[in-house]
Amino acid sequence: MKKQGIVIGGGAAGLMAAITAVEHGAEVTILEHMPRVGKKILSTGNGKCNMTNLHMTAECYRSGEPEVPMRVIGTFPVEETIRFFRRLGILTTDRNGYVYPASGQAQTVLDALRDQTESLGIRTICESKVNSIEKNKNGKFVVHAEGGTFRGDFVILAAGSMAAKTTGSDGSGYDLAKSLGHKIKKPLPALVQLKCKGDFFKAIAGVRTDVKVSLYTMGKNGERGALLATDQGELQLTDYGISGIPVFQVSRYAAEALDHKKRVLAVVDFMPDYSSEEMFKLLKDQRKYLHDRNAGDFLNGLFNKKLAMLFLKTAWIKADQKVSEIPDRKLAELCDVIKDASFEVTGTNSYDKAQVCMGGVSLREVDAETMESRLVPGLYFAGEILDVDGICGGYNLQWAWSSGHLAGVSAAKNQR
Repeated sequence: MKKQGIVIGGGAAGLMAAITAVEHGAEVTILEHMPRVGKKILSTGNGKCNMTNLHMTAECYRSGEPEVPMRVIGTFPVEETIRFFRRLGILTTDRNGYVYPASGQAQTVLDALRDQTESLGIRTICESKVNSIEKNKNGKFVVHAEGGTFRGDFVILAAGSMAAKTTGSDGSGYDLAKSLGHKIKKPLPALVQLKCKGDFFKAIAGVRTDVKVSLYTMGKNGERGALLATDQGELQLTDYGISGIPVFQVSRYAAEALDHKKRVLAVVDFMPDYSSEEMFKLLKDQRKYLHDRNAGDFLNGLFNKKLAMLFLKTAWIKADQKVSEIPDRKLAELCDVIKDASFEVTGTNSYDKAQVCMGGVSLREVDAETMESRLVPGLYFAGEILDVDGICGGYNLQWAWSSGHLAGVSAAKNQR
């Protein structure tokens, strides 16, 4: 008789786990509380689905057990992921290591997964929120859901995190894991925008520019403390603070520090390809070339006009002043403003705005060789519910594919 399994959560990890378990001989039912499975897949890669990334290293993942993510990914690496989806009819393209479906549509990936579940006879029940999981004296799992009561030999909990609630991640999986004895590292928004102190942000909202962003702890008097993280890329300025890929990459460290009641400072270098000495020389050259202009035009050839005016105002350089009259002392101050702009971070945007969460089910309580609970035999975990968060670029989806695949294989093959 085939083993009977229940997968809780019909996202990327849950769909992969269900497909893999059935392909290895089990029968599976997917319970999904949303009207349709895989809604979050549709939002990945701005709707194009950044499926994975060819540049896969341990530094791309953050976890309380930092050696675990790559061990799990090693059981179903990028090459296997690409072959898996090719078998489902999806051709992929490589854009500097970022892997997308050739169609350029996330819907393609979801359709392929959904078609495969139907082809394999996987029962999928949507709008079926799970209320509780029990294990009876015979070692069988009993899952009580709004769609009925379900029994199985194993359960794969792939219910996601608390990020992007509209796609189905409402944190309910954490409660189910806790009810079975598991510890949850406090979930916090990651890959999220940062709110900053300052009434000038509305004036520069909408500006995009390449920068280097560094996060520091902040002392009582505003002095810089320890460096938390740094990244470089296109910054997006908003009316409440800062956004964009480099901000997303470092945001989890701000969330964690703020949760620990620490003050956080974001330092932005608006000319990261120039040293301070090179920037000062550039400004002196600019003064030479535009000596007969007004200072209001001084930086227009270097920056967006909104930014240029803010820099001048911060350095106390009047817009109607002649460029030739700007002394070296003021150029040095302007250089500091451009290369070392500091903003106090007051918070992150909400879970709804975050792409993923940091925190989740502790990996110390999960066997990294199988994804099985060390506390409850027959219970497996996959995806964002675990204490793993990747950087932007397809890494969180690869974690979903790999952990889901490993959980599915292990659950189907386990003879206990």
